[in-house]
Amino acid sequence: QVQLVESGGGLVQAGGSLRLSCAATGRTFSTADMGWFRQSPGKQREFVAAARWRGGATDYLDSVKGRFTISRDSAKNTVNLQMNSLKPEDTGVYYCAAGSPYGGAWTYFGQGTQVTVSS
Repeated sequence: QVQLVESGGGLVQAGGSLRLSCAATGRTFSTADMGWFRQSPGKQREFVAAARWRGGATDYLDSVKGRFTISRDSAKNTVNLQMNSLKPEDTGVYYCAAGSPYGGAWTYFGQGTQVTVSS
């Protein structure tokens, strides 16, 4: 059974930093994309960042480019999200995600961790 477990959320003031971590168990994701989504109050869940399975490529939501950095360790089945210069609009529940092999659809999601940025 696949499980994605997030950690590292919390309350931070605007301009501060947080680091989210995710550990995946139940299968290897070395040939799958791993990433992060978030859901803010009253909004649908949105893509935040991805670390692609091939070539070390990364993708980001435009509003977080230059502030967030995603990294992964395929051997350990982990993915991290370093969030700097946080803004109140970054507030939400952050979900770790993993895709089906070879660039397939986002298939697995964690339970989420709350990030709250106060102004």
